[in-house]
Amino acid sequence: QALGLGPGWLGAQAPGWLGATSHTGSPHVLQPVASGGTMAQALGEDLVQPCELQDDSSSLGSDSELSGPGPYRQADRYGFIGGSSAEPGPGHPPADLIRQREMKWVEMTSHWEKTMSRRYKKVKMQCRKGIPSALRARCWPLLCGAHVCQKNSPGTYQELAEAPGDPQWMETIGRDLHRQFPLHEMFVSPQGHGQQGLLQVLKAYTLYRPEQGYCQAQGPVAAVLLMHLPPEEAFWCLVQICEVYLPGYYGPHMEAVQLDAEVFTALLRRLLPRVHKHLQQVGVGPLLYLPEWFLCLFARSLPFPTVLRVWDAFLSEGVKVLFRVGLTLVRLALGTTEQRLACPGLLETLGALRTISPAQLQEEVFMSQVHSVALSEHDLQRQIRAQLAQLPESASGPPPRPQARLPGAQAIFEAQQLAGARGSTRPEVPRIVVQPPEEPRPPRRKPQTRGKTFHGLLTRSRGPPIEGPPRSHRGSTSFLDTRF
Repeated sequence: QALGLGPGWLGAQAPGWLGATSHTGSPHVLQPVASGGTMAQALGEDLVQPCELQDDSSSLGSDSELSGPGPYRQADRYGFIGGSSAEPGPGHPPADLIRQREMKWVEMTSHWEKTMSRRYKKVKMQCRKGIPSALRARCWPLLCGAHVCQKNSPGTYQELAEAPGDPQWMETIGRDLHRQFPLHEMFVSPQGHGQQGLLQVLKAYTLYRPEQGYCQAQGPVAAVLLMHLPPEEAFWCLVQICEVYLPGYYGPHMEAVQLDAEVFTALLRRLLPRVHKHLQQVGVGPLLYLPEWFLCLFARSLPFPTVLRVWDAFLSEGVKVLFRVGLTLVRLALGTTEQRLACPGLLETLGALRTISPAQLQEEVFMSQVHSVALSEHDLQRQIRAQLAQLPESASGPPPRPQARLPGAQAIFEAQQLAGARGSTRPEVPRIVVQPPEEPRPPRRKPQTRGKTFHGLLTRSRGPPIEGPPRSHRGSTSFLDTRF
C-alpha cells in the first residue's frame, strides 16, 4: 500500500499471505527482523499492511474474473461468474482436434506405466499442447504421482480430514477461505462444498506436515486443484507440489523462494541484459514480484485458461516452466526501449509487470513464447549451483536443498518406481553409484616346464602317477621320455 499499488497487489491477502510462520509454529505477519536472510526482511516493512487497512473483498483471484456485481451473472466455461471465457478464444483448437487429443490421452493414461517408461517425450509434447479440460482430473494426479501416494496410503486423508485441526491454523485458514477466487461459483457460499472442501484439504496438510503448517499461498493452489479433483486427490496433488516440485517454498523460512529469486536474477542478467539493468536502476528486486508468481503458480497473475496451460506444462516438466513463464512476462512488460522509458521509477515498473495486455496473455500465443525461452534443465541446475556457492554462511534459517526437487513427471515416476521396487512407500531420488576400479591383478606366470618330461606334467596335473612295471631302459627314445 505504501508503494501505491493498493491492498490487492500481493493477491489481496491478509497479513502473512506469503506464509510466514514463527519458529514455534504460530502464524504471524511478515515483519522485518534484525538478522539478515529472511523473506520478511527481503520484502520490507512497506509491503506489510495493518489489519485495519486490509480490504479482503478486493481480490479477484484471477485476471479472467470481472468485478461485476455478481451472483446473478452468468458463469463462464470455467465457473467464474461474469468471466470472459464463455467461449474459446482466438487460436483455440477446433473441436475435432480436441477429440483427437482426448483419445490420445485416454490411450496413454490407460497404460500409464508403459507410456512413461517408453514414450515420455510424447507425454511432454501433449502437455505442451494442453491437456483437454475433460481429462485434467485424470491426468494431473498421474503426472505428479499423487495416484501412487494415495494408493500407498489408503485412509490417510480420511483420518486427517476427521481429526481436529490446530486451533491457530484453523482460525487462519477460516479467514482466508472467502478470499480464494470469490467470483467462482464453487467458492461463493461459505457453506458450499468449495469452501468446505478447501478447509478440509488445507487442514489435512497442516496435520500431515505439522512442522510446516499452513502457508496462505497454498490457498489458491488448493482451490485450483479442487476445481478439477475430489478433495482426497486434490490433497495428494498438493502434497506432491509442496514436497516434490517446490520443496522449501511453503515452509516457515521459504528458503527455496529466496534461492530461486537469485537464480531468476542471474537468468535475467544473461537472457535479458537490458531489462535486468533497468530493474536494477529503478530498484525493483525479484522479491517484489516473483513470490506472487511462483508461490501461487501464476494462479493470480494470468487469465485462467492460461493458468491451466501453465499447470499442464509445470506438472510435466517441473519448476523450469515457472522460470520460463516469469522470463516471458518480464520480456512482455519491459522488453522494448519504449516500455522501459515509460517506467522511470519503481511504481511504474511494478505496474507494468501487472498490466500486460490480455491479448498477449492468450493461452496459445503466450505458451508458444514460453516454450521458446532458451532455458534447459541443465542451464537451470548450473545457475542453482552457482547461486548456492554464493550464499552467505551467516544466513538465518535452514539452507536450501534444491537436490530434493525433482525435475518433472518423468523423474517422479522413476523415483516412485524405484521406491516401489525397494518396498518403500516414499519416493526416493535415484542416485548413481560409481564403483571404485578394482586393483590390478599380478600377471599369470607361465608354468616352468624346462627339463621336465611331458609325462611328468600329465601325472602332476591329473593325479597320482600311473602304476606299472618299471622301465628297464631309461635311455630309450620313446615319446613319453623325450625331454624338452
